[in-house]
Amino acid sequence: MIKILQKFNRTLFPFSKEVQLKQSETLGKGFYQQQIFTGCLAEYAYYIESNKEAIIIDPLRDIQPYLNIAKERGAKIKYVLLTHFHADFIAGHLSLQRETDAQIIMGPRATAPFISKVLNDNEYLKLGKVKIQALHTPGHTQESTCFLLYDEEGKQHSIYTGDTLFLGEVGRPDLAVKSDITQYDLASMLYASLKQKILGLPDDVIVFPGHGAGSACGKNISAGYSCTVGNQKKNNYALQEMDQETFVQLVASDLPKPPQYFFYNAGLNKTNQFQDLNLILKKANTKLTPAQIVSKQGIQIIDSRNSISDGFIPGSINVPLQIPFAHWVGTLLPHDREIVIVCEPGNEEQTIMRLSRIGYDNIVGYLHFDDWKSSGNPINKPTELEVQDFLKRSKLAQIVDVRTKEEWGRGILKHAQLITLSELPQNLEKLDKLRDISIYCGTGQRAKIAHTLLVANGFTRVQYCKVGYDDIIK
Repeated sequence: MIKILQKFNRTLFPFSKEVQLKQSETLGKGFYQQQIFTGCLAEYAYYIESNKEAIIIDPLRDIQPYLNIAKERGAKIKYVLLTHFHADFIAGHLSLQRETDAQIIMGPRATAPFISKVLNDNEYLKLGKVKIQALHTPGHTQESTCFLLYDEEGKQHSIYTGDTLFLGEVGRPDLAVKSDITQYDLASMLYASLKQKILGLPDDVIVFPGHGAGSACGKNISAGYSCTVGNQKKNNYALQEMDQETFVQLVASDLPKPPQYFFYNAGLNKTNQFQDLNLILKKANTKLTPAQIVSKQGIQIIDSRNSISDGFIPGSINVPLQIPFAHWVGTLLPHDREIVIVCEPGNEEQTIMRLSRIGYDNIVGYLHFDDWKSSGNPINKPTELEVQDFLKRSKLAQIVDVRTKEEWGRGILKHAQLITLSELPQNLEKLDKLRDISIYCGTGQRAKIAHTLLVANGFTRVQYCKVGYDDIIK
């Protein structure tokens, strides 16, 4: 874990003997670092500063937090480093470049019109009193690169591994597959990268990953913010002694299907064809009237409210903000339709921002459900059931379990049809519109999403359990 209190550095903090740091901060010899965590994406970006020069590693599209840190510390953002072309979010490199005139740096095999400089394998980049070394680590993608930070005394301090190495896991090798390269080829590359570039590092080098637990960029990422290379050598299954064939089978097997938005984002991140977030917010943060929504054809209504007990707009899909909102929107809904948001008052900007982080830019405005309801427009009422009613009404119904395959292994309800939520849109033909359909999941939240998804697709006899599987079997 990151140390909360570390010895001061007179260059950075000349007026105090010691500095109280937040958990997200590190103060090393000749540099200051801050880890910026975004929970809905389980994403880590990094601010590193030395002698008033700063680098941002893997920024999100909402760049204001990075600008604020630099302003507060009187530093200039000189470089933006991308460990690879990201698939799970739209990166903020272009916005930072426009705002700060920073150079965009990537590693070998990266090709894009916006790149200021491609660092060769093992090449150094100077930042104030420290230096950063590019370590080309293909495997998650072909251009994946880790960045190794040396302090002012030349000691290897920390490595920023992007999606190559996580805590307890490694990056999945199936996101950059092409006609001439398979996930097994990429897994073989990853094996060589870990063996040649990571395992040889000193045990006390700190690993700062690109994602934490909950990200779909790895199969089973462990909880935590950082770790040492030594601890990862002991505890990460992928860093144990094994031959290449065994490694490839371990890493490339049992991979969950990636969300469809990953491929859209990865393609967009290789271009300079997307807008700054502030322009998206300005356009999308517009309150619409019910009449305006009725007049729009072919729109996608995304309802981000946590409760829909009082009803929902016909055709809308409910994805609550309190769950992994970006993941489920990106998994279930396409990018090519105009979007109207239904949200709780005060959540407009948060909903817009979370959608824009993953490339949903075609947002035309928002609506509050009470305005729709009071206007006399039709609403759908969900059939939300407590456990006993769910079991009673499900005796003659088609039961659908929308949990994951891993959850199914812990038990299922008798006669349940197994369709994980991520694959439900492609499997609607397996369901009978003339029968009652009873849906359950692990907590009730995914079942609620599935309920609105089915209703939007013409299913009228749908009900779901408000609680999850464990509570049902009790």
